[in-house]
Amino acid sequence: MTRILVIEDNRNLATGLRNNLEIEGYEVALAEDGAAGLTRARAWAPDLIVLDLMLPGMDGFRVLRALRADGVRTPVLILSARGEEADKVLGFRVGADDYVTKPFGLLELLARVNALLRRAADGAGGAGSAARPLTAPTTFGDVEVEPRARAVRRGGVPVTLRPKEYDLLVALLRRQGELATRDELLREVWSYSAEVVSRTVDTHIAELRRKLEHDPGAPRHILTVRKGGYRLVP
Repeated sequence: MTRILVIEDNRNLATGLRNNLEIEGYEVALAEDGAAGLTRARAWAPDLIVLDLMLPGMDGFRVLRALRADGVRTPVLILSARGEEADKVLGFRVGADDYVTKPFGLLELLARVNALLRRAADGAGGAGSAARPLTAPTTFGDVEVEPRARAVRRGGVPVTLRPKEYDLLVALLRRQGELATRDELLREVWSYSAEVVSRTVDTHIAELRRKLEHDPGAPRHILTVRKGGYRLVP
């Protein structure tokens, strides 16, 4: 049975999540603070972690950093009342796989849980039917991408991308300058259905620009198509 660990100090919310996730057929464990959650995550080896940020003692960011420092690749969905863009960017930067802001819709949360678990089971990255395979080394500007090694260099210097940042970059490169809509990127990179509304793509695009563009505020390569999506040009 698929295991989900919920690290949440609001007992009513945690209990409600456990009940709904168990109805969906998952085995669920609860932890009420960061230290207990970290200990349980290390010992229990869940398939997915739902992590609050504002936890007593050890906050969610520290829990996530500790897990990633241990080499734990378990998908982590942050669940937090902190909806500022800076908090979301930091969450993704330290290793989160998704970020849901409270209050949230139960159906959307369940859809995201299902998507993360399906993605983990299928392996990283999934090419959409319209996407061309990317196997050969590719360049744009002074950025080099080596697909076989999942390596990225800018000006000859290695750039560290989170797994989904890399998958998003590859999804754009596969299209060879053609438009990729947000819905297509959500399905291809995160396995979300088009009905799930999310700023996830926009946040990851901002991070790619920060790491790969000389002027992220005026990007030359990773471009926004108004009311369309994004495209990548050499």
